[in-house]
Amino acid sequence: MKLVPMNVGVLLFPGVEELDFAGPWEVLACTTKVKPPGCRVFSVAASMEPIVAANGLRVVPDFVMAEAPAPDVLIVPGGPGVAAALKSRALIAFVRHTAAQARVTASVCTGAFILERAGLLCGRRATTHASALTRLGACPGVTAVSERWVDEGEIVTSAGVSAGIDMAIHLVKRLFDSATAEEVCRRLELA
Repeated sequence: MKLVPMNVGVLLFPGVEELDFAGPWEVLACTTKVKPPGCRVFSVAASMEPIVAANGLRVVPDFVMAEAPAPDVLIVPGGPGVAAALKSRALIAFVRHTAAQARVTASVCTGAFILERAGLLCGRRATTHASALTRLGACPGVTAVSERWVDEGEIVTSAGVSAGIDMAIHLVKRLFDSATAEEVCRRLELA
């Protein structure tokens, strides 16, 4: 039986925080070296136009939302572009639809607000960047907690930028095993 990689889609939008998507990307992509076939990580956006991230990095998406392979894991980063992303019906519908089929939908930082808008946080504990935690707690049905990451089964949220890396290590442990997570940490020199 041929093993196939786990599909990990990383949502991109203008103003996305670079480390919010690049940190989890690096961790999950490292699984291909540690436990092949590991994860096939790809980016997804509303169009194939280059995305200008929060600090000026230009990224060309791998897929448009309508044509992306079905991800087993969806990563939803945050950043200053979240405010505009929340106004995109297509983006919110993509997240809602994808989450219904994915094993895990995870947010980094203020990406939690995209999950909330998609109706994925009602009745759940969740976290986000410390500066936005009170605002997240004001959302109906959301219990905001000040933790590095919160695992609520098919929904996982993490705090600010570097917490996304911690969350991704947790996902590797959960989706693969402890030995794989430890080896990814060793290779990436994460404490």
